[in-house]
Amino acid sequence: MKQRTWPDRSTGSRFTALQFPITEKDNRRPELTASARKARIKRRSRFSCSRSIKSTEGHDFASLPFDVLNKIAASFTLPQLRVASLVCKSWNDALRPLREAMVLVRWGKRFKHGRGVRKNLDKALDSFLKGAARGSTLAMVDAGLMYWEMDKKEAAISLYRQAAVLGDPAGQFNLGISYLQAQPSNAEEAVKWLYQASIAGHVRAQYQLALCLHRGRGVDFNLQEAARWYLRAAEGGYVRAMYNTSLCYSFGEGLPLSHRQARKWMKRAADCGHGKAQLEHGLGLFTEGEMMKAVVYLELATRAGETAADHVKNVILQQLSATSRDRAMLVVDSWRAMPSLH
Repeated sequence: MKQRTWPDRSTGSRFTALQFPITEKDNRRPELTASARKARIKRRSRFSCSRSIKSTEGHDFASLPFDVLNKIAASFTLPQLRVASLVCKSWNDALRPLREAMVLVRWGKRFKHGRGVRKNLDKALDSFLKGAARGSTLAMVDAGLMYWEMDKKEAAISLYRQAAVLGDPAGQFNLGISYLQAQPSNAEEAVKWLYQASIAGHVRAQYQLALCLHRGRGVDFNLQEAARWYLRAAEGGYVRAMYNTSLCYSFGEGLPLSHRQARKWMKRAADCGHGKAQLEHGLGLFTEGEMMKAVVYLELATRAGETAADHVKNVILQQLSATSRDRAMLVVDSWRAMPSLH
């Protein structure tokens, strides 16, 4: 939702102090009375305060208008809001509505999914809308999702647009997808928002943008750019992009022809649970004579619904001993997909 304000690095002095020997006489200091000590502390405090004011001259964070600050922090997560609230009292006061919104978002998710409370979609939507009213883009997106599921598309798009304008990548992505799925669709507007989400690092947006470039939908056909976005989404962990990236390398379309890279991305997609990738990788292992590994991936593909894997898998099983077949099925039964984005 793919925002940080850091203080300037303080510059230290370029000079070092000369070390003078301290004599025993110099080291003797008269004892101060209690009133004298308090007076010295007070003078030091005033001096330190004046230095602090001078050092922040031209960087008065507290003078930032509340509405500007809230727009900047609209897509912040709760940990980011907590850190920003520590900058100064003014920021702490200004960001209070967004911190309250985060609490409402948390309760909205609990009501929506029945986590620790009885599932209640009305209360979930109410919580999200209250969070959205306080300026949180996370709440806007969640409320938009609920409206979309309720077939209230216009209300959903309105909330997505609010979040998108405030720079939330999830809002930008959802708005782009909404334009693609609208009747009639608005592919050009969709591509604009998908691009904004993509450059912010939203991997699903990167994949959808690549599809639009690949198909020439809402933008001129550009296979090189499509392949570049497939690769970025694949590197971000999006399994469908891994499969398409492998195909680009395999046929040299948009990316340099590289069977090594094609195999790497196909195996990665297969290990993440992509059924077609499991079929393709299994067939590749079969042609290389890796029968045990091949039958494992082909059985996984079969269980994922790829019926084309059945014939080759059965041919391999007939060539294996009963012990090898049992071992292969045991591997399949204990197999778990690698973490990825779907």
